Amino acid sequence: MAIIITDECINCGACEPECPNTAIYEGGVEWTWGDGTSLTSIEMEDGSSIDGSEDQEPVSDEFYYIVPDKCTECIGFHEEPQCAAVCPVDCCVDDPDYRETEEELTAKKEWLHDE
Repeated sequence: MAIIITDECINCGACEPECPNTAIYEGGVEWTWGDGTSLTSIEMEDGSSIDGSEDQEPVSDEFYYIVPDKCTECIGFHEEPQCAAVCPVDCCVDDPDYRETEEELTAKKEWLHDE
């Protein structure tokens, strides 16, 4: 399962540098698949392909956000999600919309980092 940042976020930014997948971005900032990963192109569900450096729409315009498809809950890097560990207001929580097993998270980590 991915982690989500709730609307209780105070925009302190403590979480962003802790993410090993570069899945956390400041509100309103566009993101890319390739940022912090080895992805150079992505095949979308509809079969189309996009460049890994192509800007994507922000998930939130108001507060820091996590791109769920880049979040591995720090599996393969740390014992626990680092964003949650450093968040001073405990707003980095499990995202009920993205439930994944440890095996799925490990596979995602390997996909993101070409291992």
